[in-house]
Amino acid sequence: MTHDPDSGPSPDATTHFGFRDVPEREKARLVHGVFTSVASKYDVMNDVMSAGVHRLWKDAMMDWLAPRPGMRLLDVAGGTGDIAFRFLRRVRGRGHAVVCDMTESMLVEGRKRADAAEMGDSLDWVCGDAMSLPFPDRSFDAYTIAFGIRNVTRIEAALAEARRVLRPGGRFLCLEFSRIPVGGLQKLYDLYSFHVIPRMGQVIAGDRDSYQYLVESIRRFPDQESFAQMIRDAGFGRVAYRNLTMGVAALHSGWRI
Repeated sequence: MTHDPDSGPSPDATTHFGFRDVPEREKARLVHGVFTSVASKYDVMNDVMSAGVHRLWKDAMMDWLAPRPGMRLLDVAGGTGDIAFRFLRRVRGRGHAVVCDMTESMLVEGRKRADAAEMGDSLDWVCGDAMSLPFPDRSFDAYTIAFGIRNVTRIEAALAEARRVLRPGGRFLCLEFSRIPVGGLQKLYDLYSFHVIPRMGQVIAGDRDSYQYLVESIRRFPDQESFAQMIRDAGFGRVAYRNLTMGVAALHSGWRI
């Protein structure tokens, strides 16, 4: 069975879109617009914004997941395939990955990559919503989401769906931007984020506003321990996290016990 989308909040509920408050019913459309706009330059911008460090973070995610042959992975908000390709290389094609993303243009960019052609028999691309996944209960061994959960309208609903589609003993792993625990360093990072990244977005992707939103969405996301508690509240066990690059990003892990 899949999640019942009618079980959501009242039509008057609000949430944040960056630093703006918007009706919950509008956020998915606004986020869809952002990623449709940046899809063709998404991978290039990731490399430029992080000086390539995002690749090391994703490798660290795979190290902690420790994929094994025969695993079935669901990568949510995984549009261009970075996590799925890494997973399939680790299991040497002896596994299966499903990339699920709400933005079709992100999936299109993922399918264009050479890795997609090489791994076609082990890889599926599905357009779907993290809060109402189009997959049966207990159908995956692992669920990953990298730099996507902060864009979900209701994080609690996405976590509930993650637990639902995992088999008992299945692993949840999330890579997301987070908080640097040293105040002075956080201020320097904020200066870079708010003054440099939107300008890069304008120059490289021709879209300042989308990257302004992405920076703001990072600041609105819960800190490491707060997010860990949300994962526990969703019913996961053995919840833990690891800071990456002094807390610029963090990996969170949980298990469906």
